[in-house]
Amino acid sequence: QMQPVESGGGLVQAGGSLRLSCATSGRTFSSYAMGWFRQAPGKERDFVAAITISRSGSSIYYADSVKGRFTISRDNAKNTVYLQMNSLKPEDTAVYYCAARLLPGSGSYYYTSSYEYWGQGTQVTVSS
Repeated sequence: QMQPVESGGGLVQAGGSLRLSCATSGRTFSSYAMGWFRQAPGKERDFVAAITISRSGSSIYYADSVKGRFTISRDNAKNTVYLQMNSLKPEDTAVYYCAARLLPGSGSYYYTSSYEYWGQGTQVTVSS
């Protein structure tokens, strides 16, 4: 089975950095596209970034709000996906969730409904 587990959240000042990790179980990590979503209090769970694979390598997608600041990557040997977050802003404060979808799958990588497996989330708080 696929079971994502997030770690690396915490409290940082605006302009700081954090790196989130998402460790997974199972022996078929490379068969999944991985995504990061976030949810602030009272808000919907929104897309942050996703990474998949193709014949030529990884395909990466970012929300407009994080482009140029966040970087998603994956290490198939470690069954782990990362989200490097730089230049953090208070509006980045949210619970961050790691999600997985079995490839090839269907549906947009931007939608929560496209992902089958979810972690418990890790809190990221950015102070002013």
